Amino acid sequence: MFKRSRFARSRPSLAVWLTIAFAIIIACASGARAATPFPDALTARFSVEVVGNGPDLILIPGLNCSREVCEATADRLKARYRLHLVNIAGFAGEPAAANAQGPVIVPTVEALNAYIAQNGLKDPVVVGHSLGGLMGLKLAADHPQSLSRLIVVDALPFIGVLFNPAATAETIAPQAAQMRDRLLRLDDAAYRAQQDAIVAALPESKTEADRNQRRIALWGAASDRRVSAQALYDDMVMDLRPDLPKIAVPVHVFVPHHASMPYTAEQTAAFYTEQYAGAARLNIVRIEASRHFIMYDQPQAFAAALDAALQK
Repeated sequence: MFKRSRFARSRPSLAVWLTIAFAIIIACASGARAATPFPDALTARFSVEVVGNGPDLILIPGLNCSREVCEATADRLKARYRLHLVNIAGFAGEPAAANAQGPVIVPTVEALNAYIAQNGLKDPVVVGHSLGGLMGLKLAADHPQSLSRLIVVDALPFIGVLFNPAATAETIAPQAAQMRDRLLRLDDAAYRAQQDAIVAALPESKTEADRNQRRIALWGAASDRRVSAQALYDDMVMDLRPDLPKIAVPVHVFVPHHASMPYTAEQTAAFYTEQYAGAARLNIVRIEASRHFIMYDQPQAFAAALDAALQK
């Protein structure tokens, strides 16, 4: 196992969320929102809900997350934009569909590109949170003509640096495979009971923060275990830093910082700037007093940053 970098220990929001998300995956759908139908076999990697009118805005949630994480954004922007709310197949109660076997990230990105082309979306803006941000980066690198700008909400082009600053896709692959395979080998009944206990141990939903925490945990509990394990593996071994120079569109990266982190907001932003060094049109946006789910922790700051990024 790799030792975590000093920065990873101080910046737990992204790395710890991946670990927590991995720990709460179970193959059950209790309490999950009903999935929307897949339009055709090509888009069986995800489903989409479309709301509003105006320029096209595609929102991609993170690992195990439902499109519901984007609901407040959709409600606020639907008078000005046509929003395409994605739910990755296998996450948060969606059927695993085409993601039931094989890799998840790369074919899903290709399906997103096909969705843009088939529906005649003109210069859409893509907003991706966490793993969804990595998908957005992959789309922008491989199909730069398919979008007009990319907004990344707390994601890195290579998550491996949070585990080991010297990591490469090749050196981290054994650790990623071990994490994936350990989950897939577990006994279903015992694991389900363990995860039920984790959800039950969460604070009562007395505050909005408590309700959001429980909501996120339940999405993980409703996610397909195989899809989640494979998506986590895909995320860990994908290093897009060499591909950043291919991205021609503006890239806005929202970077959260919380007082509990030993590093300052300036140091955190500097780390992200270094990781995105290859992106020619980069804008790092700091969000104070927030952890990984910026849209929940600081909804007003998130809304303001999103509005500003959409205008630049």
